[in-house]
Amino acid sequence: MKIDILTLFPEMFDSPFNASIVKRAQEKGLVEINTVNIRQFALNKHLQVDDYPYGGGAGMVLKADVLGEAIENSRTEGSWVIYMSPQGKLLDQAKVREIAGKKHLIILCGHYEGVDERVMDVVDEEISIGDYILTGGELPAMVLVDAVVRLIPGVLGDRLSAQEESFSHKLLEYPHYTRPAVYKGKKIPEVLLSGHHEKIRLWRKKQSLLSTLLKRPELLLDREYDEEERALLEEILFSGGSKE
Repeated sequence: MKIDILTLFPEMFDSPFNASIVKRAQEKGLVEINTVNIRQFALNKHLQVDDYPYGGGAGMVLKADVLGEAIENSRTEGSWVIYMSPQGKLLDQAKVREIAGKKHLIILCGHYEGVDERVMDVVDEEISIGDYILTGGELPAMVLVDAVVRLIPGVLGDRLSAQEESFSHKLLEYPHYTRPAVYKGKKIPEVLLSGHHEKIRLWRKKQSLLSTLLKRPELLLDREYDEEERALLEEILFSGGSKE
């Protein structure tokens, strides 16, 4: 996958993308990430990229001619243009999986009061990471790239790990435990020491359902259940939400 990030502040991406999983994915050649300074497409000697909005109002707006040129310079056949915007579709794991299937992403980071509306003619979709306002689209772009890159085949060594993570099946992930077996008087659940793989699998699924019920119950309303999940939910409700 190729990812081009159009931004006024390319230096913001230096550290985040040179560490951990994203760095290793680039070193393996699984993803190519480029930051493109929008200012290089300014059309005057002052490198102006914004202007006052027609009709008046506070703030400045990024210019259509500058952004249009920046997008076209990065565009390839099959590229997908995303504008990080609080007005966009809320990012969730299903959308991340969809985007991870693209070959080339062009991510536009807005700033100031936004972009000239005419730029939206060449944008394929708007994406928001939440119902709040940030100073620019750089941090949302980082979130999107991190979420997408880890789903590229070969990036994570254990594909099962990505499949079982929170939200992958509209459920939160089950709790994890490691050594020591006893910490401050609290023991890890006995089933995890049993070596019985089927019992462990059922326990984990039950805990996943329980965590979702307690922390994000709205996720349970919008999904289909198999017979096993229905039975486990009945156990949870009958037991009053016990963690055993």
